[in-house]
Amino acid sequence: MPTVTKKQAREAILELLAHRDAGKTICPSDAARLLGGDDGFRPLMGVVRQAAGELAAAGRIEVTQRGNVVDLASAKGPIRLRAAAPNDA
Repeated sequence: MPTVTKKQAREAILELLAHRDAGKTICPSDAARLLGGDDGFRPLMGVVRQAAGELAAAGRIEVTQRGNVVDLASAKGPIRLRAAAPNDA
């Protein structure tokens, strides 16, 4: 299996979110499956979560649990990713 970089994982997350309606989420495994296929996605979950953390820190996405924004570093259990709302300022 080819190595997947955080850059590729960030791009996969953003690509999937670009095809979702505003406020809709994806599972990190969706991005991992895009990169590794149904049989090869599990080993990619770590790099996808790292990429999600970078995107969240940059304000590009939000990490949620049960619809609430959470800090990825302290989140336990399943998470979802959504595009950050554009600033109205």
